[in-house]
Amino acid sequence: MRVGLAALLPLLGAAAHAQTAVSGCREVVHAENRYTLCTVTADADLRIFQTDASGGPLGSFTRVNALLAAEGRRLAFAMNAGMYHSDRRPVGLMVEEGTERAPLVTAEGPGNFGMLPNGVFCILPDRFALVESRAFAAAPPDCRFATQSGPMLVIDGELHPRFLEGSDSRFIRNGIGISRDGRSAHLVISRQPVNFIDFARFFRDGLDSPQALYLDGKISRLYAPDIGRNDFGLPMGPIVGLVVPGTP
Repeated sequence: MRVGLAALLPLLGAAAHAQTAVSGCREVVHAENRYTLCTVTADADLRIFQTDASGGPLGSFTRVNALLAAEGRRLAFAMNAGMYHSDRRPVGLMVEEGTERAPLVTAEGPGNFGMLPNGVFCILPDRFALVESRAFAAAPPDCRFATQSGPMLVIDGELHPRFLEGSDSRFIRNGIGISRDGRSAHLVISRQPVNFIDFARFFRDGLDSPQALYLDGKISRLYAPDIGRNDFGLPMGPIVGLVVPGTP
């Protein structure tokens, strides 16, 4: 049985007020699994970060904040935003401020990224889009920022067909889903190891996201200073983060 968004509202507490550009990060529970949920609307400044001024990878929340400090801005929250090679180059499509840093990949392949269908999260001027990769190749939107990852968690309201009920493959995982009108994006990281199907159900049944995309697992990290999170780990590839005025 699906658990609708209304069933989560008692857990959201003060966050269940009228929606604003930034509704922040909070802890929620769905089907006995705990998650941190960060929601942002399309009129906020959500960006995807990969490269520094020299063209090298940024790799950390600290370095992104240092880059933003020159603008008098900072990260409100951020998380890793897709898979990457050993040199931290993105595995799939990466668009940063309208510039393509890495090309789209549509071929099936090994690992989670190649478990088709995979997809692209795209930040447009007035909304968010989450598009299956081959559909993206056929009609690419004009993304200001984009990151490709995989597998898709939810495709047109359906769970990925290869997810297994009761799978014992459990990791800390993170992903992103969008609202039905594309005006909100939900960035989620699990607070405990979860399998793919339970993670996907949180987006579909708990958040009513018709499209959701897996970003990564095992290395998943969150920066959210307002709730005391600045997860430690090795350098990352792409990073998605909400930019606000101020300095870190």
